Amino acid sequence: MKLALFDLDNTLLSGDSDFEWAQFLIAKGVLDPEVYEARNLHFYQQYKAGTLDIHEFLDFQLKPLSRHPRRMLEAWHREFMAERILPLIGEPARRLVEQHREDLRVVITATNRFVTAPIVREFGIRHLIATEPEEREEEFTGQVAGVPSFREGKIVRLEDWLRRQGRTLGDFSQSWFYSDSLNDLPLLARVTHPVAVDPDETLMAHAREAGWPIISLR
Repeated sequence: MKLALFDLDNTLLSGDSDFEWAQFLIAKGVLDPEVYEARNLHFYQQYKAGTLDIHEFLDFQLKPLSRHPRRMLEAWHREFMAERILPLIGEPARRLVEQHREDLRVVITATNRFVTAPIVREFGIRHLIATEPEEREEEFTGQVAGVPSFREGKIVRLEDWLRRQGRTLGDFSQSWFYSDSLNDLPLLARVTHPVAVDPDETLMAHAREAGWPIISLR
């Protein structure tokens, strides 16, 4: 069996779902723009620069989930999918996912499961490894559960997920990981076929030096 791993934001999507979710809530008046817009942009710039403190960011990003009933959040998410996410899904990304239809396909993303699960279903991918928001009685607490799926944390989470499937990464004759971000260099280095997708400058330079394929889904 072969394994195909996909990053989500700025890889399969031509944008960042985490960033767009906060912007969506600001536009709806759910979040105060004076408080949240500048911080949202600040965290996004840190992520792109590779300097993001994931726990500080998750405190910012997950708190709004705890302030509203789950049913309301899910209704907002349906609007969010239609307005913000579907326009970010291009045919090249859908074709790439389809090329791996015979492989074990997994999206592995730092963005939380609430935001990403419906997006992953839109791609027809069954498996998702994401940062897990903590829940109590089916409502969100605003905290993170377990290890965030970020940088080296993606390796930890992937290995744990594979272990629960009775597998290891070494069991796969071939493994791909598609990503745009320098933050994913640790996991890119672990697969047999690392692929840079519309990469940032740091990943672009690393991919060229290492001889990794560089593709565009735009």
